[in-house]
Amino acid sequence: MTLLQIMPDHAPDEVLLRTDDEHRIAEALRDCGVAFRRWDLRTTLTGTESSEDLLALYRSEVDDLCTREGLRVVDVAQLRPEPGPEWEEKARQARSTFLAEHRHAEDEVRFFVHGTGCFYLHVEGTVYAVVCTAGDLLSVPAGTPHWFDMGSRPQFAAIRFFREEDGWVGDFTGDTIAAQFPDLDALLAADA
Repeated sequence: MTLLQIMPDHAPDEVLLRTDDEHRIAEALRDCGVAFRRWDLRTTLTGTESSEDLLALYRSEVDDLCTREGLRVVDVAQLRPEPGPEWEEKARQARSTFLAEHRHAEDEVRFFVHGTGCFYLHVEGTVYAVVCTAGDLLSVPAGTPHWFDMGSRPQFAAIRFFREEDGWVGDFTGDTIAAQFPDLDALLAADA
C-alpha cells in the first residue's frame, strides 16, 4: 500500500496528513516539487527476477521516460532476503547507509517494480514520508534533503534513472533528523 505521512520537522509525533489515496499523495508531493505517479504493473513478480528481466518488462516505459527527461543511465537496485547471517549483515549495512539525510546533484528518479521502501523528504520545515510500493514512480528534485528506509527485512526492486554515471552519489548533510522519525516498519505497523 502506497502511503504518505506528513509531519513537522520539529515534531515527528505530530501527523499533519496520513493518506493512501494516490491522488492526494500526488497533490501533496506536487506542492513541494516532487513528481509522483503510477505505472501499470505488467505481471505479478516473485522477487527472484534478474535486473535484466525487470528492465525488459518495462522497456517501453523506461525508454519513454529517458527520452522525455534526458535520462541516460538506468539500472536496478534490489535486495531480497537470503538465508544465512551474511544477508542480515548486508541488509543492515545497506539500510544504515541511506538512513542518513543526504541530497543529490541531480533528480532522484525511482520506479518500484517489487516490494516496499520509504523516501523521507525534508522540505521547508516538513518531513514527507512516502512509502512506495510496486507501481510507484517518484521523482525527487536535485538538492532535496532526504533519506531512504528499506525496512528491517529489505525486499524491493527499483529501477533507477540518472543523467550521469555518478548521479546516485549522495552529499550527506550531517543532520541527525532521520533518527527522530518513525522508520518504515513503524509507519506500516501504525495501520496494523
